[in-house]
Amino acid sequence: MSTENAFIEIQIPEQKLLPNGLRFPAVVSPSSSSHTLPLNATHTIKTQKPYLQSLLNQSGAIILKNLPLRTASHFNDVVEAFGYDELPYVGGAAPRTKVIGRVFTANESPPDQKIPFHHEMAQVPQFPSKLFFFCEVEPASGGETPIVLSHVVYDRMKERYPEFVEKLEKDGLLYVRVLGEDDNPNSPIGRGWKSTFLTDDKKVAQQRAGELGMTLEWLEDGVKTVMGPIPAVKYDEVRKRKIWFNSMVAAYTGWKDERNDPVKAVTFGDGSPLPADVVYDCLNILEEESVAIPWHKGDVMLLDNWAVLHSRRPFDPPRRVLASLVK
Repeated sequence: MSTENAFIEIQIPEQKLLPNGLRFPAVVSPSSSSHTLPLNATHTIKTQKPYLQSLLNQSGAIILKNLPLRTASHFNDVVEAFGYDELPYVGGAAPRTKVIGRVFTANESPPDQKIPFHHEMAQVPQFPSKLFFFCEVEPASGGETPIVLSHVVYDRMKERYPEFVEKLEKDGLLYVRVLGEDDNPNSPIGRGWKSTFLTDDKKVAQQRAGELGMTLEWLEDGVKTVMGPIPAVKYDEVRKRKIWFNSMVAAYTGWKDERNDPVKAVTFGDGSPLPADVVYDCLNILEEESVAIPWHKGDVMLLDNWAVLHSRRPFDPPRRVLASLVK
């Protein structure tokens, strides 16, 4: 079979039609029913990588549907077929468990909790350029992973709150998080310091935090981390536009547990508080502009972390979505 047309773009009702005529996200499916084996699926991805990469550059997000993928191992094969370098999960907040190879669970916080919009690891300087999600077990209900184009959020915020955005671009943001020793699966930011820094040695943790530009303040039963000031707006060189690259809304509305107060979790880079009304209006803009597509078993979502923010809606179990981060 010719590799030129191994995938075709398909349309689904939830997609958003953009002003430039593109659909967001792009959704592709094998063009032939002959793709019946996971081995075939990975071979097809290898041969189709230039096409898929070009589509990702255009749209910022791709969903691969109707591939014969059933297991974490199949998903790992797909990730490896793309050939991107792996990114170790150092400095991230979400509780995760390694499953196989380059595959982890997605955020393991309780199903009734919503995970707010964010770019993956936007609060640290070393973040993935892309991330993969895979639906191993589809949700009983809910549990979508809404996505939104970052430059659209920037443009709308700049138009509505020019002075706020100007200060944000000048001062950046400061993120403060208190970590326990071990993971707390009941918290959306419950990753303990040992798994955050992939060590149980405080000196090594100190060194790895320093490499991220993060300062640590050791407490009796954990550690306070201070990150920043770090830019909240970046320039996407590939697409030549400014992007809303931060975890402001996620931290301000979602970094809450027995150790953390979300209002103190993120401030302007000079330490001054953020105006609550603006943060919550930004949340409204994110929701208005987002697209939420129901998960089906075997779906793979590839996100360009420079172009797209993502979140998670509450769900009724069972649901198992796996993830992989790449440089």
